[in-house]
Amino acid sequence: MKTYFTTTFKKHYLKRIYSNKSLDHQFEERHELFASNQKDPLLKDHALAGKMKGFRSFSITGDIRVVYYISNNIAYFVDIGSHNQVY
Repeated sequence: MKTYFTTTFKKHYLKRIYSNKSLDHQFEERHELFASNQKDPLLKDHALAGKMKGFRSFSITGDIRVVYYISNNIAYFVDIGSHNQVY
């Protein structure tokens, strides 16, 4: 699946993830896994509810999440960060 990084995602990625090389590497691995198999159980992909209904999320680590939505077979990554930062 193709992915598109929104401006907000890019900003938060640089601020929250990029400087930590371990997290940066884990994101790259999970992004590749997501692109090849969105339903892999390692991702813990799930639909969101409430004010975030229509969005989905998958895990990078125990606390780091990527929030996204899918439109026209493109995954739009809209945010990344800890559970508290993205929800």
